[in-house]
Amino acid sequence: MSPEDLAAGAMLLALVAYAVLAGADFGGGVWDIAARGARRDAQRRAVARALGPVWEANHVWLIFAVVLLFGCFPRAFAALSIALFAPLHLALVGITLRGVAFVFRAYGPQEARALRVYGAVFGGASVVTPVLLGQCLGAVAGGRLRLAGLTVPEGSRGAWLAPFSWLVGAFALASCAYLAAVYLTLETTGPLREDFRRRALASGTVLVALSVVAPWLTRREAPLLGHALLSPRSLPVLCLGGAVALLSGLGLWRRWYRLARASSIAWVALLLAGLGLAMYPSLIVPDLDLHDAAAPAVTLRGVLWTIPPGLALLLPSLGFLFKVFKSNLEVIHEGSNGHL
Repeated sequence: MSPEDLAAGAMLLALVAYAVLAGADFGGGVWDIAARGARRDAQRRAVARALGPVWEANHVWLIFAVVLLFGCFPRAFAALSIALFAPLHLALVGITLRGVAFVFRAYGPQEARALRVYGAVFGGASVVTPVLLGQCLGAVAGGRLRLAGLTVPEGSRGAWLAPFSWLVGAFALASCAYLAAVYLTLETTGPLREDFRRRALASGTVLVALSVVAPWLTRREAPLLGHALLSPRSLPVLCLGGAVALLSGLGLWRRWYRLARASSIAWVALLLAGLGLAMYPSLIVPDLDLHDAAAPAVTLRGVLWTIPPGLALLLPSLGFLFKVFKSNLEVIHEGSNGHL
């Protein structure tokens, strides 16, 4: 494999990690704002207890992907910074507001009005941000973000608002909600676990509906990508992902929650891998591929050599963080006390 292929593969792995970890954090915010019924407060406490210790750390994978893009593919970084300036900055605002609201609600004055405001900001940002990130991905993959040499034509700057981009944004939001609900079935028990099981099944149903619409809309709005998704390189991976998604749904239906969690993680990984294989060798479909966008070989090699020692520090640190804060996290059940 060439250095640019290795760098692109590392970027894809970082995006997968971000999707399965931070994606569930966003989904937790969705279920926080959607909490209803007699167990509303217990549902919010479950979300807060599950996310609180580790959710900020999960953004390290987005930072990792952005640094790789900047260092290894500067031309793509420049084009995306211009063409997707609005949605990327709105997503950063959403990530920031989400964190601020979460902390202020947990540790600030426990006044009813303040709690409502912070809860609305936290939940609203958790809904909007994954949609924006999905729209950015849809713009990159859908073929409407065109380049003219080193410039981005004015007409391409609205690619993130195209119908295909909205589809990917909706799919991202539903995926985050599904992951969060599946994860929370393992961190709750009794009636509260059933609440999150029903939410997981509901969001899974939405994903199925979007999956039915997706082939038709992709062929119409993103024909280059639609053709590539059916290629021998991508289609088997996507079919395997579909089978794993069904296994996740079966796990939920039969209350095999560990199976549901493992297969939901595998489904997201296979979905992104299939998309990456369909786009290869493009970074921005159809005008910019890996080789044209790549930095000089000496730069690529330098960046790639930093990844193993960096991961050698990062992965044990994250593992220790999860062990400390998650292994002793008691299961939340109906009637739990505390704020949030």
